[in-house]
Amino acid sequence: MAEAVARVLRATSPGDVLTYGQVAVLAGHGGAGRAVGRVLARSEGLPWWRVVTSQGRLVPGHEARQTELLEAEGGALLRGASRSPRDGGPDPEPPS
Repeated sequence: MAEAVARVLRATSPGDVLTYGQVAVLAGHGGAGRAVGRVLARSEGLPWWRVVTSQGRLVPGHEARQTELLEAEGGALLRGASRSPRDGGPDPEPPS
């Protein structure tokens, strides 16, 4: 699963914001949003700041750094318009 999550996040572009659940679906592990969080907690070099909760909340204890990184990339989430299906963004497509 870790490699699948890494592939999804490496394919994101600056300014993209996904939920943990969307990353799980795109990685082929729908319903495993919490596992995505565990992967990110143990991984280095992935753009973790592009992943938020389904409610748009930032990573607890890292809100300031995540805000800084998102703002540097365009910060769609911080302008009140995250790019999630719930907010009118694209629906994630599971891998074929």
